[in-house]
Amino acid sequence: MDEERKVVWFEEVGKEDIPQVGGKGANLGEMTKAGITVPPGFIVTAQSYFYFLQKSNLTDTIRKLLSDLDTNDSEKLQKVASRIKSLLNAAAMPKEIAREIAQAYGKLGSGAVAVRSSATAEDLPEASFAGQQRTFLNVVGEKEVIAAVQGCWASLFEPRAIFYRAHQGFDHFSVGIAVPVQRMVQSEASGVMFTLDPITNDRSKIVIEAVYGLGEAIVSGEVTPDLYVVDKEGLEISDKKLARQEWQLVRNSKRGKDLEKANTRVAVLEAVQAKQKFSDDDITALAKIGKRIEDHYAFPQDIEWAKEGEDIFIVQTRPVTTMKDITEKKDVTGTVETLLLTGSPASPGIASGPTRLIHQSSLRWVMCWSPK
Repeated sequence: MDEERKVVWFEEVGKEDIPQVGGKGANLGEMTKAGITVPPGFIVTAQSYFYFLQKSNLTDTIRKLLSDLDTNDSEKLQKVASRIKSLLNAAAMPKEIAREIAQAYGKLGSGAVAVRSSATAEDLPEASFAGQQRTFLNVVGEKEVIAAVQGCWASLFEPRAIFYRAHQGFDHFSVGIAVPVQRMVQSEASGVMFTLDPITNDRSKIVIEAVYGLGEAIVSGEVTPDLYVVDKEGLEISDKKLARQEWQLVRNSKRGKDLEKANTRVAVLEAVQAKQKFSDDDITALAKIGKRIEDHYAFPQDIEWAKEGEDIFIVQTRPVTTMKDITEKKDVTGTVETLLLTGSPASPGIASGPTRLIHQSSLRWVMCWSPK
């Protein structure tokens, strides 16, 4: 693709375009061209972000704020991140970029869209930046979409993103960010799928997790999902673990213009709280799609999906980055410690390493760990 373009459509890009559209954007384009059912959309390229930085004259200011920052000082890290994000959100969006975003949004139908961050350094073998930046769901209106894009740009300087880049040795301005904008799926059920068992690395299995409503509830770990295990060869369901779900995340029809209130929790009817969230036929159909995506990439995939009506959509895929040699054995000597936290992991796997609490404005706190 033309590296100077500010906005491109999914079908115009592929996996080779990560420097321009980031990992998420490249995979959305790759799947679209491969015929996978992906909600249509466009991508505000990383070139737009760098152009915005140039026009806003903020690079030197941000560099100065970060120059003597001790990222292990959580309080100072929080303050610096908040200052940088405020500067980026307050800066004027270049008119030419705003115009292209508005035109593309109109061509997409001007309805509700998901606005997601797509860093140009996502899912590297030696470091994974996925999930560190913002996502805005159910965004409606030209001005709101433009504001959400700028919010994604600013989120490149969330506290944990700054911390992670610093500890991985990445220059803060060598990582760009693109922003995919795609038609919003008002999902009755959604979740994640791994084309291997993410705990044991068994590649003969497909593991699917499902919840009622929007998938953000499962990604955030706030809702315990159903778990379905499928044998990859024959696509037979070999195991199920159903979880009770008392509430679901849905579009907030009374949100107004506030991007932070686009979604709301609603109670799940008591009669279906403990029932299977996703039918057996749908499980098999989704597993078949998972096999097709894995075959296309020739590598196990971590896939996000959503069902609306009779249609199953794939809204994201990425390589599984937690694969380890399960035959490797280590001598572990230690003492029994008090359990501090439990929950459902958004990307399960087995790992160890030091842990730090990094405070973040959009969450109460974030736990970061550095693998050994």
